[in-house]
Amino acid sequence: MTKYVLMIMLLTLPVAAAPPERPLTFTKLWTHSHTAPGQLSEIPAFDRRTNTVWVAGVVGVDVLDGETGTLIEHIDVTGYGLVNSVAIHNGLAALAIEAGPPDRRRAGVVVFYNTRTRLPIGDPVTVGSLPDMLTFTHDGSKLLVANEGTPNAVADTPYTAPDPPGSVSIIDMETRTVIATAGLENVPQFGTNLRTNVGMDFEPEYIAIDKDGTRAFVTLQEANAIAVLDLSLNAFTEIIGLGAKDFSLPGNEFDPRNDGTVTFINANAFGLYMPDGVASYQWRDKTYLVLANEGDFREDNVDRSTAGNPPYSAPPPLDRLRISNRDSSPGNLYAAGARSMSIRAVDGTLVYDSGSILDTEAHNRGVYDDGRSRDKGVEPEGVALLDVAGRTYAFVGLERTTSSAIGVFEITDPYAATFLDMIVTPGDLSPEGLAVFAFRGGFYLAIANEVPAAGATTTHTTLYRVDQPKH
Repeated sequence: MTKYVLMIMLLTLPVAAAPPERPLTFTKLWTHSHTAPGQLSEIPAFDRRTNTVWVAGVVGVDVLDGETGTLIEHIDVTGYGLVNSVAIHNGLAALAIEAGPPDRRRAGVVVFYNTRTRLPIGDPVTVGSLPDMLTFTHDGSKLLVANEGTPNAVADTPYTAPDPPGSVSIIDMETRTVIATAGLENVPQFGTNLRTNVGMDFEPEYIAIDKDGTRAFVTLQEANAIAVLDLSLNAFTEIIGLGAKDFSLPGNEFDPRNDGTVTFINANAFGLYMPDGVASYQWRDKTYLVLANEGDFREDNVDRSTAGNPPYSAPPPLDRLRISNRDSSPGNLYAAGARSMSIRAVDGTLVYDSGSILDTEAHNRGVYDDGRSRDKGVEPEGVALLDVAGRTYAFVGLERTTSSAIGVFEITDPYAATFLDMIVTPGDLSPEGLAVFAFRGGFYLAIANEVPAAGATTTHTTLYRVDQPKH
């Protein structure tokens, strides 16, 4: 078995590479307001056969014209449950739908739709509890479904038995049947700061597949880990703890207080990475993972405390910081989330972390939400990668800013990643999901914003064109 050597903390930030000679520019093409009762904008997916953007959001999917953003059709899925995600391959849309009330912990389903007719195809496929995200393999032969399986799907309410097992359902697309359910019990564990003491099992959050389709990488957010899924065996082979980020080191400044003033400091505390979104790409024939280090506590919040309270009794400026009471001790504080984007080798080795860039840039742009300082800062949530003219760019959605904000990085060489820009969209709020795509010679970024902005009653999906200026 390979021995994994992980960086427990970011010792030094990589030296920033020079930005590309032709930096990207972003042009907003349209914004769509979702008006169907109960419909939110959560996860977008693009269908090139029809030039449509499909947006999943609780009660259904809104199908939008890719050119104008106008609504073509609202597909109501409440007869199946509550939709969490959508993925599209070769004119086939797959929807991950969790069971609705009275008990959302029951098995969920995947429902398939023809993207031209927008009609369901075949019978629903039963998967695990709370299917949260799904993605096709690159060749479309398999569909992977992350079954999160939380003990209770309602926030701030006590967990009740049973705790459904987290898993990944593997659907063979030729037969549209589940050929394997990959579980996480008794899988070898490596790395550091792997959280196994939170009173629930591993909960798959997000999936990325490597270029040759032999492995998938699954974030286990609450556990501060990634799991490696062998797609020839259809089984997990390892779980890797991701360590912790040292906020006392230069470059890792953070604001631990929500007291009306924003001050980024170094202090004696750590951040558990706890990534949500993950994407994969290759550099020099090696696979690297790009992770949005949001952080997360249990839905019932019994694993979090305020650092100033006993037994921690941390003095200012750390007294207001929310920490994991399952990982912290007096003088040794662990917060949820690293407030950053990071890049790792597939063995978990950290090769780049954005440090304090996302928080401080949001503050520079006037969209930093000080009310979230004590929690997880800007909360990087989703990540999407786009290749333009031989370079790879990462787009990172920030869930907790006062206007929708997307951090943009040039990551072609993972060891010399560079922050480039931040896309701020006034009137939009809380980007949950991102989709990037190339179509008819152009490049595009779709942003699903799941929270209505101040004074609004609906959520928005916005499309940007991504360009490199011509000489």
